[in-house]
Amino acid sequence: QVRLTEFGGGSVQSGGSLSLSCSLSRYTYRDQWMGWFRQAPGKEREAVALLSGGTGTTFYDESVKGRFTISSDEYNAVLYLQMDSLKPEDSGMYYCALDGLTPTLARTYTHWSQGTQVTVSS
Repeated sequence: QVRLTEFGGGSVQSGGSLSLSCSLSRYTYRDQWMGWFRQAPGKEREAVALLSGGTGTTFYDESVKGRFTISSDEYNAVLYLQMDSLKPEDSGMYYCALDGLTPTLARTYTHWSQGTQVTVSS
């Protein structure tokens, strides 16, 4: 059984930083993706930062480029998201996801964490 356990999140003022980590029961497959999604109230879940299992290629949503960094520890099967210069519009539930066939399409990911709230106040 694949399990994703997420840590981190919380509340911070605009301009601050937060770190998320996701402990995976295994790393993603070489031809698939893993990463971070977020969902604000009333909005669809959107891709924030993604990592290819095979090539290490990264994807960042335009809104977070230069501020968020995705990384991983393959040996220990941990996924990280460092979030700097946070803005109120970054607020939402953040989820880590595993085994995505199409990087930015949430519905193609088969495993999800429980989610953690990130709140950025102005």
